[in-house]
Amino acid sequence: MSFLSPIWLVLTAAVAVPLFLHLLRRRIDMRREFPAARYLLRAEKENDRRLKLRNLLLMALRALTLLFLALAAARPIGALLGSGHVPTALAVVVDNSMSTGAIVDGNPLVARLKAAARSVVEGSATNDQSWLVTADGAVTGGARTLVLDAIDRVEPLGGRADLMAAITQAVGLVQAADLSARTVVVLTDGQASQWPGDLTVGDVRVVAYAPANGAPYNRAVTMADPRPPRWSPKGTVMVGASGADSVTFRVTLGARTVARGLLRGSDEQVVRLEPTERGWVAGTVDLAPDELRGDDERHFAVWVGDAPAVSTNPGVGVFVREAVDALVQSELVTRGSAIEIAPVDEAQKLPALLLAPSDPVRLGAANRNLERLGIPWRLEEVRRDETIARGADLDGTAVRIRYPLRPATGATASDTLATASGAPWIVAGPDYVLVASPMSAEATALPVRAAFLPWLSNLLSQRLTREGSGLMHANPGAPMRLPAGVTGFEGDSQVFAVGAKATAPTRAGVFFLRRGEERVGALVVNPEREESRLDRLGAPELKARLRGRDVLVTGDEAEVPRRAFDASAQRPLQAILLLLALGCLIAEMLVVRRAEPRGLRRAA
Repeated sequence: MSFLSPIWLVLTAAVAVPLFLHLLRRRIDMRREFPAARYLLRAEKENDRRLKLRNLLLMALRALTLLFLALAAARPIGALLGSGHVPTALAVVVDNSMSTGAIVDGNPLVARLKAAARSVVEGSATNDQSWLVTADGAVTGGARTLVLDAIDRVEPLGGRADLMAAITQAVGLVQAADLSARTVVVLTDGQASQWPGDLTVGDVRVVAYAPANGAPYNRAVTMADPRPPRWSPKGTVMVGASGADSVTFRVTLGARTVARGLLRGSDEQVVRLEPTERGWVAGTVDLAPDELRGDDERHFAVWVGDAPAVSTNPGVGVFVREAVDALVQSELVTRGSAIEIAPVDEAQKLPALLLAPSDPVRLGAANRNLERLGIPWRLEEVRRDETIARGADLDGTAVRIRYPLRPATGATASDTLATASGAPWIVAGPDYVLVASPMSAEATALPVRAAFLPWLSNLLSQRLTREGSGLMHANPGAPMRLPAGVTGFEGDSQVFAVGAKATAPTRAGVFFLRRGEERVGALVVNPEREESRLDRLGAPELKARLRGRDVLVTGDEAEVPRRAFDASAQRPLQAILLLLALGCLIAEMLVVRRAEPRGLRRAA
């Protein structure tokens, strides 16, 4: 036996009061000769034993009454007797990640988890403390009605959540509570990808539920990638889905269905489009609904505009001029003055694709022009040694003539698109791309490679075009940093104000970035691809992941409420002690009642 309020044990000293009073009432017999009363001696001797037993019984009953009351005040808990459960700090963790939205037996699995959570919380007593912790880290505590209302509001997220972090948070809550029993109830679908490793829960009792039956079959859209991100105005969408069988898909742009097709197994398919819309456009790739609806659709966004207008300086060389002619014939660029392609020393304005001068004598003029244009790089003396370039789409390109690049004093951040001998060779920044070699076959093999034309097209339509550069991607609920000047999200005809540091919406979709009334970009929110893998851990595997002294994993949701409050074999004995004290008082009353003279009892 132990006591939750042991200070009240000092009241047990009151047990000595009935004993003290009993000793004070002991009679001291005096012998006197009284002839008329001699006939009473025999009767007195016969009654003496009964009187002593009654007085001893009354003393014992009064002492026990005080003892039981003192023990009850100390709130004892014991192993065998008692009713209800010991006061418990209870945290219920409900897994509300996207996978719990899977339909099982006609209802979302999360509905079963919520019903089990309600049963557990409804079984709590007034001297318990309870919290609800969802997989996204939201915590609700306080009165039982508040926790029950929070359970009713739980809905599946638009993507993945950190269930292990939620359990760790729940363990911290119950450990901080000043109660003798601490229990964390975990209600999850047992999705294997949510348990990348073991989790230590210490001496906190954990009761976990995961479905015993297997996961439903699921197909998901795994790819909906617009290529390139900016269409001018033609573009493609790469479409892919998981699964071994064939499935039909649909592509939408805005509110229009623009393509349908058939995916065979896990193959990818290219869908070519030329929309009539202009500006930022939201799109989706979707499949026919299955048991998990959250991954049957994947979102994308593109900026659709006219092809960039490009002018070429005569000094760029024949390879660049012929490449631009080919892009014009393919309608990927047009003739105009929006973007300039020129040697560094002859460029007039930005945006521009800048090429190193073919004549080293022009080095000084080139550096002066870089300074005038505000470009934070300078060319050093020419080097003529063959090396190999490294960079996206340019790996293996031979470089024979190059001007080593040196960052200028106070240079701002820029991107290195390719290196030569480990040093920057092609760099990019706001409104410029700088190539540290002339674009001739003598200087580099780049203009005679097959990758040259798509590389040039990508620079002109993506890097050097100001519109359409504000495309962002995020997972539901993920922290993110927005570009400078963005004041809010726009989605479903609603605008949400945000700060520089923001959190992505918890549901999937396309949310346009706003700067005042202007759309300046798009945020694409899609669930994590691993959330579509519904394979589950069995009870033994899940129990092995939870490292603790007292862990129970069950596949029967009806067992969870029964086991949530048996964190200890002890039970509170306060009620039984109060009943015993009441019984002693009743017994005392009966003993006193029987000892009264019959005449007094009749009068009463």
